[in-house]
Amino acid sequence: MSDDRLIVALDVPNVVQGLDLANRIGDAASFYKIGLGMLTGGGFALANELKHEQGKRVFLDMKLFDIGATIEAAVRGIAQHGLDFLTVHGDPQVVRAAAEGKGGTDLKILAVTVLTSLDRADLDANLIIPGDIHEITLERAARALEAGADGVIASPQEAAMIRALPQAKGKLIVTPGVRPAGAALGDQKRVATPAQAIGDGANHIVVGRPIWKADDPRAAAAAVVAELPPRG
Repeated sequence: MSDDRLIVALDVPNVVQGLDLANRIGDAASFYKIGLGMLTGGGFALANELKHEQGKRVFLDMKLFDIGATIEAAVRGIAQHGLDFLTVHGDPQVVRAAAEGKGGTDLKILAVTVLTSLDRADLDANLIIPGDIHEITLERAARALEAGADGVIASPQEAAMIRALPQAKGKLIVTPGVRPAGAALGDQKRVATPAQAIGDGANHIVVGRPIWKADDPRAAAAAVVAELPPRG
């Protein structure tokens, strides 16, 4: 009953809680995201357990950013684990180094454009170039794809614009900031429903709190899948 267009964010502190949550969700999900919050709590061990012992797909959300040689070395090491997705910052030099590091493996490098928790006021505080946040996201996506990214991370509100880019043909769009109808926004500012995100061109949606904070995570995951439009 799972649909790999849904990626469940395991935003819990450690591998024990992550495994428990995955077991509670069961066959309602087949794709999981493990982020920095669990890195010191056994995140890599959980990634390997889910991928190689349970047959799940795994998205390692590290948002790597460093000099080229370090990025290349880090990605080369991660690629040996046989995971599915890895995030890096969308700066072209970072993307190019990550693409080199993954070599001929099946690891997909996803470039972060503008975090879905940010708005224009946040960009001003960070001294980011003036302009519309959607246009900045679009330009960062285009440059990252040109640099060799396999796809991008972007808010659902930019998914349609990115999908229309010539550079996005055959590439992945993964959208966090997705909230089922009626769910609380939390710290996300640029959101959409699962159906809207997929309809606007996203390949995958990432859903965290509405699932892992639910009394019945399996039912919550199944409800998100039920909101997804039929595959085209």
